[in-house]
Amino acid sequence: MSSLVENNSESGKTNKEISQHADCESPESNPLNESVALKKEIGLLNGVAIILGIIVGSGIFLTPKGVLQDAGSIGLSLFVWVSCGILATIGATCYAELGTSVPKSGGDYAYIKEAFGPLPAFLFLWVAMFIIMPAGNAIAAITFANYLLQPLYDCSPPDNAVRLIAASAICFLTFVNCYNVKWATRVQDAFTISKIIALIIIVITGAVHLISGKTQNLSKIWDNTATDPGKIAASFYSGLFSYAGWNYLNFVTEELKDPFRNLPRAIYISLPFVTVIYVLANLAYFVVLTPDEVLATDAIAVTFGDKTLGYFKWSMPFFVALSTFGGLNGGIFASARLFFVGARYGHMPSFVAMVNIRYYTPVNSLIFLGLLTLLYLTTTKVYSLITYASFIESLFTTLSVAALIWLRYKQPDLHRPIKVNLVWPIVFLIVCLFLVLLPTYTKPVETGIAALITLMGVPVYMVTIYWQNKPRVYKSFIDSVTKFIQILFLSVAEEKSD
Repeated sequence: MSSLVENNSESGKTNKEISQHADCESPESNPLNESVALKKEIGLLNGVAIILGIIVGSGIFLTPKGVLQDAGSIGLSLFVWVSCGILATIGATCYAELGTSVPKSGGDYAYIKEAFGPLPAFLFLWVAMFIIMPAGNAIAAITFANYLLQPLYDCSPPDNAVRLIAASAICFLTFVNCYNVKWATRVQDAFTISKIIALIIIVITGAVHLISGKTQNLSKIWDNTATDPGKIAASFYSGLFSYAGWNYLNFVTEELKDPFRNLPRAIYISLPFVTVIYVLANLAYFVVLTPDEVLATDAIAVTFGDKTLGYFKWSMPFFVALSTFGGLNGGIFASARLFFVGARYGHMPSFVAMVNIRYYTPVNSLIFLGLLTLLYLTTTKVYSLITYASFIESLFTTLSVAALIWLRYKQPDLHRPIKVNLVWPIVFLIVCLFLVLLPTYTKPVETGIAALITLMGVPVYMVTIYWQNKPRVYKSFIDSVTKFIQILFLSVAEEKSD
């Protein structure tokens, strides 16, 4: 992976050759007049749209079934949704301190590396590369495909059709993100509006039913409540998956205009809004659908629309498909930056940390992520993917918040534009430890596999990064691959101007 290209002079020569090659092909572009680096093009509204667009993706239209399945009752399900929103808000507040005191792109990776060193940071990058990011994006793509195809079939759409549509969405959005950052943020802004419309339709429809006196589904909301702590923790996994993305703006801090002001503002605007609308949407689901109906469907919003919207029932899968499409776009945009930053610090192949000289976008990182995401389309069993991704994400979120506490002790004089009360990270840390440890005995296979994949990163780190004196043949091979990819994608190492 890479200590990879260690000869900077050779890499510089390649950069120059790439630039000259691009000049020959396109006289109008003059990449040497401007430093080749990621640009600060994300404002406050774009930041809010990124957070909303990623959080409000596939989760709220997919996981109410998973929450109810483990929680057992409507009452506990609603409690889980409220608690997850509060927990995400506390976590986001902690990340606002981390993001402004360690103002680097890469999110958790940057904070873990700053506090605990390279090995834990590499392990986060390792599992993010193989589980968290591609699995999350694959779930969004599969959900998009399911909702898009649902009106065309009386039963569940064929798996191959789902895979084809999902793969097409991944490829198209990877292209958009490669071509232009502003295009990507405009796509995000537009589709964020569509997903809010879908949720507002659900909330208003549920309110109309509630006002008209249809409360029979809420008469015994605590029946069948789960008492097994492991089951309750598993229900939180599904709920937190729907809130996943509250920390993704931290991945793009270096592209955010005035991050010290806009990062916390975007968080404080987004999280309370999402929590309120999620709880109201779930209440609407339970007003209209019985618990059995919720558990019987994999497309709860479609079932909801079929029962309530009459002739306009087609609108629900349409809006949900748009919503998940926007969530996928936000996931691709943010997670590619994580790999970019990891490669910048030598924890991934150096070509991943290169910028296209025409579009100033991390093309190599985006394509790398896109290929990994496509591999996850070999399965369409999203609930297993959710368990894998949520367990690992909870584990490293716990480590990131522990980094905040450790940095308070290790670097007390570090400049902290935002400084949260220490009670909140401690509370968040305790809850995350609960969520990490308890499901290991209720879902031992999924959590065991996820833990095994994490530990597999240790020997990889020792061989590819810790071992410095690698054979010349290895270095020559890596250097050849790097140069080939640079030429193929017209990319060079990032240049920071004064």
